[in-house]
Amino acid sequence: MSAIDAAVIFGLSLAVGTVAILGGVRIVLDRDAGIANAAVTALIGAAVWAATSYFAGWIPLLGIVVMLAAWIGVINWRYPGGWGTAAAIGIVAWIVAVAIVYATALVGLVTPEALGIPGI
Repeated sequence: MSAIDAAVIFGLSLAVGTVAILGGVRIVLDRDAGIANAAVTALIGAAVWAATSYFAGWIPLLGIVVMLAAWIGVINWRYPGGWGTAAAIGIVAWIVAVAIVYATALVGLVTPEALGIPGI
């Protein structure tokens, strides 16, 4: 993979993550979240996901639980409402991200694997 391909995938993944978190916050908290805040949350969340994946992702079942808890922890840190609200934002964000990737895959722009959306 070239540096240009990696940069494009990073940019698309960040855009999808930003829109997904923005959608999750707007639906769950019913307030304007701000694109910049959602982008920072997506960026930090991706870094935390990658780090926990590296250190704990190899552990069957527990690894994914640790990764999800760390990612939800970032959302909890960045937005008000506690762990339950952060988990709800995460669920909605995942659904929004899957919908975006599915729609772009339908028109042939990307494949779901290219954007690294877990579980699809």
